Amino acid sequence: MKTRNVIAIVILAASSGCFAQTSRLTRAHSGAHNSKTGVRQPTVSVTEALDYWITAAENELVPAADAMPEDRYSFAPTAGEFSGVRTFGQQVKHLAANNYRMAARIMGNTPTHDEESENGPDSVMTKRESVDYLKGSFRALHRAVASINEENMVQTLDVPYRQKTRLQLAVDAVAHCYDHYGQMVEYLRMNGIVPPASRR
Repeated sequence: MKTRNVIAIVILAASSGCFAQTSRLTRAHSGAHNSKTGVRQPTVSVTEALDYWITAAENELVPAADAMPEDRYSFAPTAGEFSGVRTFGQQVKHLAANNYRMAARIMGNTPTHDEESENGPDSVMTKRESVDYLKGSFRALHRAVASINEENMVQTLDVPYRQKTRLQLAVDAVAHCYDHYGQMVEYLRMNGIVPPASRR
């Protein structure tokens, strides 16, 4: 949960500066002026700021999901206080389902039952199906954040969540991804696998 809060603060802080800068300068200058160098710096749109973090999460999670062997997708820790936790495969499906759910709400659509429950469809069973489902969920998020702009990012939506704006839903999706990325990393290491991001 601490990770989610930190990511949310960073995204909002960085994005808020971008949003304010964009609204003041893009219409007249198409960039921010650097008083030290005299060079105009390009501004960042709402979509670009959010899409950056969607891409960052995607680049961590998809390789991590792919790194676990097929026969270990059913792995879940048993030692300590791990009773009833999701298997690795269930982690992948869960976070992908939430990605689809947040993307649907950002776009003004109603998520499917499988997305709303955050469990994903029963038909997704194998590693390949799970990784494909995860990849598809990031494509959905990219499309969703492409629809967010300065005019609609903080409009109140009729959604049954604490997050009531498109901006909040997008931030939640990224934060949720990193919550489960941390768990997936532990599962990988418990199986003797170094996460791809740690091999760089």
